Amino acid sequence: MNHNWKPRELNPDETGTAANAAALVEYLRGIDLAALLTAEKALVMRGFGVAPGELDDVLDALLPDRLAYVHGNSPRTKVGRNVYTSTEYPAALAISMHNEMSYASRWPTRLAFYCETAPGSGGATPVIDGELWLESVGPEIREAFAGGVRYQQNLHGGYGLGKSWQQTFETEDRGEVEAFLADSAATWEWRSDGGLHVEQLRPAFVRHPVTGAEVWFNQADQWHPAGLGDATARALTQIMPPEDLPQSATFADGSPIPDEYVTTIRDLGLEKAVDVDWHVGDLLLIDNVLVGHGRRPFDGPRRVLVAMSGTDEA
Repeated sequence: MNHNWKPRELNPDETGTAANAAALVEYLRGIDLAALLTAEKALVMRGFGVAPGELDDVLDALLPDRLAYVHGNSPRTKVGRNVYTSTEYPAALAISMHNEMSYASRWPTRLAFYCETAPGSGGATPVIDGELWLESVGPEIREAFAGGVRYQQNLHGGYGLGKSWQQTFETEDRGEVEAFLADSAATWEWRSDGGLHVEQLRPAFVRHPVTGAEVWFNQADQWHPAGLGDATARALTQIMPPEDLPQSATFADGSPIPDEYVTTIRDLGLEKAVDVDWHVGDLLLIDNVLVGHGRRPFDGPRRVLVAMSGTDEA
């Protein structure tokens, strides 16, 4: 394992192309992008001056068959053809490391981020090698999570704390939701207030389908109240028990995950990550199994868009 890993940068000098979006698209279509991404784990494309109006063409080259963000738990706004704002979370707070939708039975294999507006300061997207993260948490935590993670969601029907089931599944049709959940090996229950309770048992680690590398691959720390910070966790648990929160996580058998495990996982992820700083027009492409990502706090405006493609499952 390379403990000094960082994303590979592609720029016009390295690619031997003009510094524009059309040249980047031509370059990407002329290489084995899948093999390059698997080998490098993450790619930063910088210096091509990609404008918002050119983004679709670049994303078509990076992400075959862009996916809708169905069953996603992060607050986002859809701004284009399966293009979304990155997680809409207060600027002063960090977003801890995670692999997108690792709590679900299927997840995107690739993510592409695009910087439309660079932050005034801060706001980097940290990325972490999943093998390093798995190694870093130590044998005690790895053993405790060997059975997997049980995720629970309480999605309201239009009014309440957190996301609604309509937002989460991008539909008003209960039948569509039930078909999706049945195909996901989830259990669910419609509540009398119009809300929806969902549970899924998922592995805590997975192996990459090409390299065979085993990686830390779960969002237990993000779904656990302790992952929100001491003050927020105390406030939430005073309002309602963990099982009634919009989302929560336990060990596979339903037993609680200790707070100290959660903070260790969260803090090690952020500590071991490599920051990708943003300039207008930059793109970042990551293998969503090999690499986790997050967000550093920032000041000033920041608009980073995200799209995803491919699906895989454990």
